Amino acid sequence: MSFASLQQLKTALLGRGARANLFEIDIAFPTLTTVDTELTGTDFTKNTKILCKAAAVPGFTVGTIEVPFRAGRRIKIPGDRTFADWTVTIINDENQTLRRAFNAWVNLISKGNYESQVKSSATGADYYQDITCSHLKADNTVSRKYQLADAFPTDVSAIDLSFDSTDTLSEFTVNFQYHYLKAGNSTTSFATEKVDLAVST
Repeated sequence: MSFASLQQLKTALLGRGARANLFEIDIAFPTLTTVDTELTGTDFTKNTKILCKAAAVPGFTVGTIEVPFRAGRRIKIPGDRTFADWTVTIINDENQTLRRAFNAWVNLISKGNYESQVKSSATGADYYQDITCSHLKADNTVSRKYQLADAFPTDVSAIDLSFDSTDTLSEFTVNFQYHYLKAGNSTTSFATEKVDLAVST
């Protein structure tokens, strides 16, 4: 990578460059998710914004279809677009509020009581939720936001416990699946954003 001047590099980075540690995660918990009587989905969403230690801008892949041609040659054409799993790391509070909230969410999908003949009484409308991942600027405004549509947790990791662990807080990860991804910025809604591509002739 080379630049004619340091000023060009500074201009390309718009002065600062995007910081990996400036982000906000907004997980909308299902309304049927309850932990104790005084805690609601709104409380869980607020706590997640504070206790979410790490996340990622969601990734995606466009598949490739190879069409065989004569003499062993192959033509590659674009296939279907798929979206990668999405994972967050949560700092565990002493009451394990968010841990219990995610457990309640998973219970809506598949109950952990194997004595019960009913696997789940919830429908997709009950446990599908949208998640927003916002990448922030240095002034705390939104640089870019991503919405994971119809997301639900599939993996809640173990919490490691050890006498050797000192000066650390326990944490766990939650892995989500979702149907598709929408993107926008601070002034554009997810539904209306579009990118115009110039086609050369």
